[in-house]
Amino acid sequence: MSEDSPGGGKPRPYISRNSSADTHNVNWDGQPQSDPGDELQGGGKPRPYISGNLSTNMRNVGVGLVPARQTSPSPQNPTLQAFLEGLHRLGLELTEQQLDQFLWYRQELLDWNTRINLTAITDPEEVMIKHFLDSLSLLLVYDVPDARLLDIGAGAGFPGLPLKIVRPQWHVVLLEATGKKVKFLQHIIEALQLKDVVVVHGRAEELAHKAEYRGSFDVVTARAVASLPTLLEYAAPFCYLRGQIIFPKKGDLAEELARGKRAASQVGARFKADVPVTLPGLDDGRRLLVWEQVSKCPAQFPRSGGVMAKKPLG
Repeated sequence: MSEDSPGGGKPRPYISRNSSADTHNVNWDGQPQSDPGDELQGGGKPRPYISGNLSTNMRNVGVGLVPARQTSPSPQNPTLQAFLEGLHRLGLELTEQQLDQFLWYRQELLDWNTRINLTAITDPEEVMIKHFLDSLSLLLVYDVPDARLLDIGAGAGFPGLPLKIVRPQWHVVLLEATGKKVKFLQHIIEALQLKDVVVVHGRAEELAHKAEYRGSFDVVTARAVASLPTLLEYAAPFCYLRGQIIFPKKGDLAEELARGKRAASQVGARFKADVPVTLPGLDDGRRLLVWEQVSKCPAQFPRSGGVMAKKPLG
């Protein structure tokens, strides 16, 4: 990272609690939707974080230090309890390092958010639910041992980076058009020492016409980026045949879904499932809309952003 980056200077590497080095205490997001070394990920002995005997304090480490937080489920920490319960429902057992990574990621998100617009959610515990657990909800409909995932309009890294933390064997590409957000993503990836995850600074309507990206991903997703017809035009060109396209959405979607189904037929995709998300803290009408790429996307898609805005599919 350059010294003029919002984080200031070279990013501090993620420090595990098992390290011998000294450590210190250390919608979706409500923004309007628009149209047009050693690897420290998942190491250590797994520990189920639903256990009732977790009395140790967790320490967030990194730039922007905050007091240590207790991670055991307790009445004093109900939102973290909901996060842990959500992990349990997803069948996830995080290592200590993985949970540390989430806590460090949260602190850096809130720290950088004071300088660049990354999220409207500023409550630390809500970040755990409405960003991290919400991102992990995609595992309800797609969870395989190995996958190539593309996150279009990754923003502050959702859902791509939380998925990468819990599925370190996945290859993840984060596509983001805003330079400041790209710097944040690069900072997080370097500081957490995540491997096989890259940030691409660019626009979907341009990269989708490049051979190295077109038809190259098992699963493509985007969160809070655009309406369904536009999302499908962005995503379908990147997807393998029989690959999956997953869009988290919420609210009244009847008309938008109907337009999305019509648009899908034009880009070689087919609607597959509408799955409600009922994880703790996320029972507010959130859904996962799943599409399958059943034929090759025609070469003319995606069109330019201006054309998509004036003449949307569907």
